[in-house]
Amino acid sequence: MPRNILLLPLLMSLNAGLVDTAGFLALQGLFTAHVTGNFVTFGAAIVLGTSGALAKLLALPVFCLVVITTRIFSFSLPAIGLPIFRSMLAIKVLLLAIGGACAAYFGPFVQGDSWQAIITGMILVAAMAIQNAAHRIHMGTEPPSTLMTGTTTQIMIDVADVLRGAPAPVLTVAKPRLGKMAASVTAFALGCAAGACLYAKFGTWCFVLPPLIAFPAVFLAAAEPK
Repeated sequence: MPRNILLLPLLMSLNAGLVDTAGFLALQGLFTAHVTGNFVTFGAAIVLGTSGALAKLLALPVFCLVVITTRIFSFSLPAIGLPIFRSMLAIKVLLLAIGGACAAYFGPFVQGDSWQAIITGMILVAAMAIQNAAHRIHMGTEPPSTLMTGTTTQIMIDVADVLRGAPAPVLTVAKPRLGKMAASVTAFALGCAAGACLYAKFGTWCFVLPPLIAFPAVFLAAAEPK
């Protein structure tokens, strides 16, 4: 599938880091992109008696439901003349815009289990679910844009292979992969830093930025072949 193999994945990683960090800070420890991390924060909320347990409990089923719905719905798009990949990214932008508007209007969220916080959080979770689904289906050869543990592990393996002077066939694959994965982790880390700084400065108004970052990706994603 033709696409800008440099800028598009980096924009997605940058945005994921920003949304995940800002969401964690604004929504009482809710991970919007790395939803399995909510198992940990859910347990912590139960033990410590902090708010946001319900939102953390809902995040995974909402994430799963959105991925399933997105996958099924996407097959109907070509029949009405719409490209699947671009349409998925456009819906993600729309959800980020709605989530950003909710965050700016309802925030700050003192209680993570308030209906305002849950609605805002689940909209952002849905947006990140679509990003994960779009990435998995249409950008399978690119590093993940939201989960960096596996990517970091592969980077270290490739670094070890370069340092040990692995055979040429191994390095032919490892070196280009190392560059792409390192760029993805760097973009995600920059997004995390931006999310933290912007939330500290502007509070929940920082959620206005993610849809603006995500919008160009709709045009960078070329229509996939049928």
